[in-house]
Amino acid sequence: MPKKFHLGWFTNFCADEWLGPFSNGGEPWDGKFYVEMAQALERACFDFIMFEDKLAISESYGGTAEAYLKHAMGMTPKQDPAPLAALIGGTTSNIGVVATLSTLGYPPFLLARLCSSIDSIAGGRFGWNIVTSAENAAAQNFGLDRLPPRELRYEMAHEYMDLVYQLWNSWEPDTVIRDRETATFADFTKVKPIHFEGKFFKSRGPLNCVRSPQGVPTRVQAGGSPKGRDFAAQHADAIVSVAPGLKAMKEYRDDVRARAVALGRNPDDIKVLYLIAPVLADTDDEARAKYDRMVADPNFIHKNLTLISAITDIDFKKYPLDEPLPGRLVTNGEQGTLDAFQQWGTGKTLRALVDEASGGLVSSVELVGTPETVADQMAAVMEEIGGDGFLITSPHLGVNRRMITEVADGLVPALQRRGLVRTEYSHKLLRDNLLAF
Repeated sequence: MPKKFHLGWFTNFCADEWLGPFSNGGEPWDGKFYVEMAQALERACFDFIMFEDKLAISESYGGTAEAYLKHAMGMTPKQDPAPLAALIGGTTSNIGVVATLSTLGYPPFLLARLCSSIDSIAGGRFGWNIVTSAENAAAQNFGLDRLPPRELRYEMAHEYMDLVYQLWNSWEPDTVIRDRETATFADFTKVKPIHFEGKFFKSRGPLNCVRSPQGVPTRVQAGGSPKGRDFAAQHADAIVSVAPGLKAMKEYRDDVRARAVALGRNPDDIKVLYLIAPVLADTDDEARAKYDRMVADPNFIHKNLTLISAITDIDFKKYPLDEPLPGRLVTNGEQGTLDAFQQWGTGKTLRALVDEASGGLVSSVELVGTPETVADQMAAVMEEIGGDGFLITSPHLGVNRRMITEVADGLVPALQRRGLVRTEYSHKLLRDNLLAF
């Protein structure tokens, strides 16, 4: 039997692909579009649906917000994913729902309480995508002049994690007893203040909400830089990887697993999911033509550059398209994502780099063809790298109904027929489903 792998979907609570014939018209703000999407993915037995987030309107591309607001390409506008996660959690039964919440924007107590509350609403299926935020504009929305240096952000994030772990565990698992004879709802001796005082954060605790079904919600992270990989290896249950190509994918997974062992963790407890943007059609030729039409769109380069600019806080508008980048670019933002995009040392032009990118994020491998063809390609990738699964996205992080159907009702059944993905959920908690294989 082939080894099973996991599936997630990476998207935004944004204006979907509003210009296309299969869109929601750019009006998904009541959340129903994404509830229906999550229900479709649940029928296909996805591990989780994951919502990215940013905390500012970017002006990285060309120094203005024009491109982001004009095209509404998944970066702006976007809604807060936390209430959407609660809505999806309450209208599904098995699929996990992961929301991006920034350590910049949430005090630790508020985040721990919010995550615990959503995990209870979702019956133990909530995950937190841990980010520190990577844009100066976001820092300025929270009273700072600029982001702290990246190394300091990771130091702060480690202490932040220490605090939220203590808050989540401030209620012991058997605290709530509901003893009618003694009229006792909870044993007060099992709920304790933590009196945390660190270099950056301080909190008395305990949480004033009950312990959630998972206790500690599932944690997702995308560590690209060495410091980021250490952070992911220490804290994540699942890691989002944008490593480009089979060699880089295998090297990334091997590296993260080695770091986990050095930190005393079982590397099998960490699932590395690779970002992909499959292009599907009824025949391989139709799929290739569909892909060619997408990259031939005169706005394709422009749109992707606006997205990678927002993600990395680098203005790519100022660089010639048909020349290599002038040197290895460095950012105080997401350096790992930037390195994956710029592929320093290859000599590729900026246009070539964008042609290989999906929505400004590097798609790990090109997957173009019928569901059967792409299923075989995905199987070959997993066999080569020994990986744990894929995180599906669309070219601009938005999504349309056709792509959902193509994946949920076309690609996934092809994978299931090959024994590569689950056909039913074996557990109720998100973490347990991630650990099932």
